[in-house]
Amino acid sequence: MKLVSVIIPYYKKENFIVETVNSIIQQTYANFEIIIIDDELSETSSRVLASLKKIDKRISILLNNKNIGAGLSRNRGIDYSKGEFIAFCDSDDLWKKDKLKTQIDFMMQNNLNLTFTGYDILNEQNKLLGTRNAKTSKKFKDLIKSCDIGLSTVIIKKNLLIEKKLYFCDLITKEDYVLWLKLSKNGAVFHNLDIILSSWRKTNKSLSSAISQKLADGYRVYRNHLNYGKLVSILCLIRLSLNYLLKTIKNV
Repeated sequence: MKLVSVIIPYYKKENFIVETVNSIIQQTYANFEIIIIDDELSETSSRVLASLKKIDKRISILLNNKNIGAGLSRNRGIDYSKGEFIAFCDSDDLWKKDKLKTQIDFMMQNNLNLTFTGYDILNEQNKLLGTRNAKTSKKFKDLIKSCDIGLSTVIIKKNLLIEKKLYFCDLITKEDYVLWLKLSKNGAVFHNLDIILSSWRKTNKSLSSAISQKLADGYRVYRNHLNYGKLVSILCLIRLSLNYLLKTIKNV
């Protein structure tokens, strides 16, 4: 049974982190480690995470020296990890109990190094708001138009990141989207498993930040990280935003 390293950056999610970690601990696939990176660095986060660590010996806590954001915190977790596979989970998201077993079995049986799945959308009270399916695999030509990969659904072989020297960037939002684009641009395929295995929690704060911040980071995705020209970057941002609105409307 392959070791899976589960990477969780933590910042001001006291109301959700226990439920998140419990959804991982209760997995039917037992060979995993949980690496939580404290990016809040407060008395509250120290108390909450110290209490969590006592729940299960597979939990490790990393302390950042300063607040560096979710993306760079995940990079620290990746470097610290011991698993052959890396799985990502945000500190307010949830996993179905068979997520790891179903997804790892699928990857092993089909010799895959990168997969994603469908996910539910929940509000803060765990009410189902909608669903995002994973009907097709994704290549660069697909992802450049629309970010259809839920971060907490992704499992990747660690050596794919290490060999290509690809990590999360330091954007406030869309840091995962940049990594997906760079992986796919380097030939990686996001293979789909069209089963709902995770739940993404839509909170007031995870409306991921101000619209202006999202738009600014969206522009930087194309301009700074893909090195597109200004006009092309603007056009790509408009297309990305329109596709996001269409997905949102479907889940209203």
